[in-house]
Amino acid sequence: MANSVWRLIPLLSASGNVQMAIDKWLLEKHLAGKNPPTLRFYTWAPAAISLGYHQQRWPEFWQQLSWEGKPLELVRRPSGGRAVLHQGDLTYAVVASGFDSSRLKAYHTICEFLIEGWRAMGVDLHYGEAKRSYIHNPNCFGTATGADLVTVDGCKLIGSAQLRRGDAILQHGSMRLRSDVGLFSHVFGEQLIPVQLPLSEKGDDLIPTVIDALSAAACRCFDIDLEVRPLSDEEWKEIWEFTSN
Repeated sequence: MANSVWRLIPLLSASGNVQMAIDKWLLEKHLAGKNPPTLRFYTWAPAAISLGYHQQRWPEFWQQLSWEGKPLELVRRPSGGRAVLHQGDLTYAVVASGFDSSRLKAYHTICEFLIEGWRAMGVDLHYGEAKRSYIHNPNCFGTATGADLVTVDGCKLIGSAQLRRGDAILQHGSMRLRSDVGLFSHVFGEQLIPVQLPLSEKGDDLIPTVIDALSAAACRCFDIDLEVRPLSDEEWKEIWEFTSN
């Protein structure tokens, strides 16, 4: 029996508002049966802080921050969770259906490709164990819940958030690769412990290496084939409508 085919959208760098519009559009299209399950990876340009959909409190000075001469965008995610600084990170997004009705079980099913892919790159990850007190911390990477992935020495590498619409799920998450320690400290007022990655010497090849490893792991974990299909001009027209909503 042939594997099912998921869409793989090539790496895309764009503003936070555009990236969130794409994720929302993919979820709506998949829910309507007009787009197959999709995997994509992206970066944020300019750097941004994304807020969880229900997050009501954050420091006022976040609206006046800048990075490398450009204002830091403040963007609202369609998913839950707390604030994430998107600078030096790589974001993944999975849009699919047919997962367990339990939110945490669905998280763990999807996160298996992250665990396996990073293990193939020499990084062992396990789930966090934050208690209820984490809700008082506005910083997503300030603590790790059972839906987050941390290294063996306790450093949080991947923070994920989820949105479910009917049977369809959008799960996206930030992977810390080259975060600026000073900027993180200025934004959140706490020290960032750098994640020691065996791939750090790869330079500009780091992101492609991570994407290749995670894409291969997704094929194994989900028992799928990936078809590379960029967003078409017609699809971009529909996405631009989402940016204005």
